[in-house]
Amino acid sequence: MGTAAMTHDAPENSDARENRDARENGENVTTPLLEIRGLSVSYRTRGGTVPAVRGVDLDVWPGQVTAVVGESGSGKSTTAHAVTRLLAANGTIDAGTVRFGRHDLAALSEAELRTVRGAQIGLVPQDPTVSLNPVKRIGEQVAEVLRIHGLATRRGAAAEAVAVLDRAGLPDAAVRARQYPHELSGGMRQRALIAIAIAAKPRLIIADEPTSALDVTVQRIILDHLQHLTEESGTAILLVTHDLGVAADRAQRLVVMSQGKVVEAGETRAVLADPQHDYTRRLLASAPSLTTARPRTPVPAAPAPPLVEARNLVKEFRLPRAGGETRTLRAVDDVSLTLRRGQTLALVGESGSGKSTTARLVLRLAEATSGQVLFDGTDVTTAKGAEVRELRRRAQLVYQNPYASLDPRFSIGEVITEPLRAFKVGDRASRLDRARVLLDRVALPAATLERRPAELSGGQRQRVAIARALALSPDLVVCDEPVSALDVSVQAQVLDLLAELQADTGVAYLFISHDLAVVRQIAHQVAVMRAGRIVETGPPEDLFSEPRHEYTRELLAAIPGGRVPAPETTTS
Repeated sequence: MGTAAMTHDAPENSDARENRDARENGENVTTPLLEIRGLSVSYRTRGGTVPAVRGVDLDVWPGQVTAVVGESGSGKSTTAHAVTRLLAANGTIDAGTVRFGRHDLAALSEAELRTVRGAQIGLVPQDPTVSLNPVKRIGEQVAEVLRIHGLATRRGAAAEAVAVLDRAGLPDAAVRARQYPHELSGGMRQRALIAIAIAAKPRLIIADEPTSALDVTVQRIILDHLQHLTEESGTAILLVTHDLGVAADRAQRLVVMSQGKVVEAGETRAVLADPQHDYTRRLLASAPSLTTARPRTPVPAAPAPPLVEARNLVKEFRLPRAGGETRTLRAVDDVSLTLRRGQTLALVGESGSGKSTTARLVLRLAEATSGQVLFDGTDVTTAKGAEVRELRRRAQLVYQNPYASLDPRFSIGEVITEPLRAFKVGDRASRLDRARVLLDRVALPAATLERRPAELSGGQRQRVAIARALALSPDLVVCDEPVSALDVSVQAQVLDLLAELQADTGVAYLFISHDLAVVRQIAHQVAVMRAGRIVETGPPEDLFSEPRHEYTRELLAAIPGGRVPAPETTTS
């Protein structure tokens, strides 16, 4: 279950009352709600103790959003999780204080922490797949928070849970409340986690990449709601994000971390307009933009032959019965598309629009209700046995969720070489050599081969997933939000890597993303999906400069970060 459902309510302390009274009287709040001083955290690994956070100082003020940005592995999430002592089992707070009101959270007993977690501090974890209870309906998990904190009776909690899910931006909240986590898209599961975190109306919300799985329109709804909490009730937000656009739009204060240390902090506008540290300047230079694009594989004068052709695809799912009637959801509705060799076709649209389901139909990971899929001229719609196995070799998938897609029992070397073993490619030595080359290409050191997934950050795990997908040199790679978990500097490296591999090998990408700025960087063609249908297609330059469909215009208008200043120079 989500961590917000873990505790009982606690009375407002005197600092909180003073700050609240000061706000009501129009006075300046003088006491930070959260005050971190000299925080150091380390992790015990088989190779020894690894320092993750080193002497961090950080303040979060009532009624404000403080954003923490930095590359994957910089210590952002570790700092956030140390506040409520929800570190991994091998994590230890070595030094420092974490003051919340009059309490030092770093020194509280577990029983004392239970009076703070959830009721006064809510947490939105980064990964909804491992944070939601897979055997409980979504509504039950939100209602549990309300009952534990004495905010509703058992009967009233069910109705209030639907209202909370609706406030968190989940469409058809009453229907979703009766579904299980696996029946929702990644973005919908993330919104359910946000509902769990805000249900008890905590004074501080720690949001660890809360919108990384969301399209820009839903992202705006979620961030608008979090902003409303800060304005109406003085709720403070500690926002961990790799999205500089979100930080620019939503945070009053910005903290930049690198290698476990704070390298720059201050008012967001001041830091972004005049960064003092080289690392901050590199982050800004790496941020994707709608106005510029990286060099993509040139489109030949003569069109390349199609690699994938989808014709009139339809996919229907059965929904829970309502009023005794059987209902179905048409997730993919008469979709046709063509992906040519050596090119990239991007599918964009809001969460639940049918992007990932379309990709699963192309890969034969789901059966189409109707329609046809051709792969390299061969109809694979009803392929079986050896034909499906050959498709598996030539078409690979980079999953959206790096936490659930890597086997926790395997070393990273075993994870990357698993496809090679499955298809009997090479011997053990050559497979390990291939794994080292792939790790280098996704900007991970060779020593990573000996580590386990649990010892890596979310961004590092996603890079491993990309390396694994490339192991067999496939003709097609379906990239389902492949850089959504990555900071902008590594994101730029991976996008450059994908373009380089495409130029070298002619691999085609079906690229699924909610980030239009990322799509602008890599795609040759873009298809915009809404409610299971493709509403507009075209080259990104045309689509983003002169969108024809109202929905495409809505997506572009919702993109965060309009105030992020363009860097004067670009660093490689």
